[in-house]
Amino acid sequence: MKLMTNHKMFDINLILHKIALKEGDLVAELGCGHFGHFVFPVSKIIGKNGILYAVDVVPTVLEEIKKRAYSENAANIKTIWSNLEIFKGTAIESNSLDVALLINVLHQSDKKAEIIKEAVRMLKRGGRLLIVDFKGGSLLFGPTTERRLKAEALRQASPKLGLTIIEEFEAGQQHLGFLLKKM
Repeated sequence: MKLMTNHKMFDINLILHKIALKEGDLVAELGCGHFGHFVFPVSKIIGKNGILYAVDVVPTVLEEIKKRAYSENAANIKTIWSNLEIFKGTAIESNSLDVALLINVLHQSDKKAEIIKEAVRMLKRGGRLLIVDFKGGSLLFGPTTERRLKAEALRQASPKLGLTIIEEFEAGQQHLGFLLKKM
């Protein structure tokens, strides 16, 4: 299964493999978007004993996810409205998640560090955060260079945010991925 994003591909299976989900995990896709490209595959992997929180700031996105979850009998998907830029603004308990996903979210905000802090707050100690976003540098399409993921800035900020980088990887021609662990 491949995900089309701005006319370029990144491989959902590669990304899912990197986060090593297991049955019963508590996972949040932060900024899940309209199509639930990760919501539904993750829901299947974590099974009926897991919970997938589909989090977004756009209410219509959450309604679409909720309808599809109902039609696919995916009872482990819970939708949550949140402004991720606000610390403790997400109705998910602190230190509760096994995995948090930030996929194509950070380039949309000027408050990247705040979003990452909110994700870290929700993660258990040893929990994993997966960030996938547009690479820095000039690309033919996508967000402006200023809005793209600055890999070096993330490397430097990670320890201050309570994170250790487990792996950096190419998530596609236009995307860079980071798998991080909460210390």
